[in-house]
Amino acid sequence: MRNSTSLFLILAAGFLLSSFDFNDHDKLLLKNGMSLTENICLPEKAITEFSVDSVSIITFFKKYSKLKKYQKDVLDLYRKREHRTIWYDEKSISEFGHLLYEKVDLLKEQGIEKKMPYKDVIDEVFNETATEKPSQLDTELLLSSMYVFYASNVFSGEDAVTLKKIGWYLPTKNISYSRLLDSLIVDPNRLNKDEHLLFEQYYKLQEVLKKYREIEKNNLWKRIDIDSATYKELKPMDSAVVISQIRQRLFVVGDLKQDSKSNKYDEELMAGVLNYKKRYGLKLNYTWTREQINQMNEPIGNRIKTIMLNMERCRWIPTKLASANEYVMVNIPSFRLIYVKNGKYELVSDVFVGTRMTETVIFSGMIDRIVFSPYWNVPQSIIDNELKLKMAADKNYLEENNMEWNGGRVRQKPGPKNSLGLVKFMFPNPNDIYLHDTPAKSLFEFEKRTFSHGCINVKEAKNLALSILKDNPDWPVEKINQAMSGEKETTCMLKNKIPIYIGYFTAWVNDETGEISFFPDVYERDKRLDKLLYSDTVVME
Repeated sequence: MRNSTSLFLILAAGFLLSSFDFNDHDKLLLKNGMSLTENICLPEKAITEFSVDSVSIITFFKKYSKLKKYQKDVLDLYRKREHRTIWYDEKSISEFGHLLYEKVDLLKEQGIEKKMPYKDVIDEVFNETATEKPSQLDTELLLSSMYVFYASNVFSGEDAVTLKKIGWYLPTKNISYSRLLDSLIVDPNRLNKDEHLLFEQYYKLQEVLKKYREIEKNNLWKRIDIDSATYKELKPMDSAVVISQIRQRLFVVGDLKQDSKSNKYDEELMAGVLNYKKRYGLKLNYTWTREQINQMNEPIGNRIKTIMLNMERCRWIPTKLASANEYVMVNIPSFRLIYVKNGKYELVSDVFVGTRMTETVIFSGMIDRIVFSPYWNVPQSIIDNELKLKMAADKNYLEENNMEWNGGRVRQKPGPKNSLGLVKFMFPNPNDIYLHDTPAKSLFEFEKRTFSHGCINVKEAKNLALSILKDNPDWPVEKINQAMSGEKETTCMLKNKIPIYIGYFTAWVNDETGEISFFPDVYERDKRLDKLLYSDTVVME
């Protein structure tokens, strides 16, 4: 009798194990070293079991038509889980469901002003005193829609098709909301911060957003009063009431550690002024102009909106880009290039970029060669729109400018006056854009540097070449100097191609200091993005 009883128990246990379905979530638990039997207890009273088939999902989205854009992703969630429920545990809505609901209520902290359709219906689900609640099936699908709404807005941002329409050609993310959900359920803390989902700059901007909203809330952004007609530029050791107002603002935003309330432009204030100008990409001097006062008087709401817009741009960037071992990045609004090698800033250089008529394109490529003492093959558009008029006015124009005809095109010969300078960095692209040196060094003295026909002119072009080739034994410094003598064009093919990203960020937090810099919206892309995101965003249709 004992043997038959034991055999029955073994067979029963075998049957239960063989019928247990290892879904994606279960596999993820196992992968993370968690036992599937951990923390399992029998419910006092289980909820009514139900499945979520495709017909139910289609019917749901007909009823809740404003959520239609999420239907495809919601269908995918349930197909991957063989149509089992996601948001219910043994008794009620899971703890993760409650956490996600709380995060949706705090979207403003993510710099997002969107409201989910039917949020009032979802509120009733979590309202313990509500007498009329949606059915379990509707609740299940409302929460799945809420998850896709949250994940798409916070972790993805605008879709790739929209980004191309607004001229953003950098690599974008491709997130599987189903796989992401698995990992979030296992580790809900990823909802708070995860640099595999959003790269570090996003979270730095989020912290500054919190700070600026506190400044706004406490009414600390005081207007600086001046008489524009009689205002004289302020200089060190000047005294005026307006100086104490400037001092107060610099203290509030963190450029000064204390506010002495003094009306004198003293050494302490001088240090704060320099820090402010550095953060705003202004010329570093101690003079305080009327234009700079006007800049300080922009409403704080404008600064908050700028931070939010750049948080949105951060959502588009795959995190692997920022963690690459070597890359070049150009930020158009800051007129700045950085070269990162072995995870550190190897070189930082000022640049100037395209005019409003010939904007530098936002895209990425791979630098595959460096050309020393290059020819400049003049684009046909410049020949037609500029050179032909100059050649008609001066028959010696080409010779005087070291130019020549070559196969029906005009090119400028190598030399110190070549428009490309003495070195260029090539990365094949349909826009015919590249980095290059320039003989027009005086243009780097301007704060707003939009002068080129679209290419990026690099102030420290030679040092960039030296940095890139530093570990290349075939290109010692002496050989580079000779190649840059301007005598003949010489090409160096790189053994390892270097990624280059040309981006557009009007707000950026310094990795080391945590201070935020604001840059001019030179191509008015903030205005266009603002209109795209917030022109009709009370409810997402």
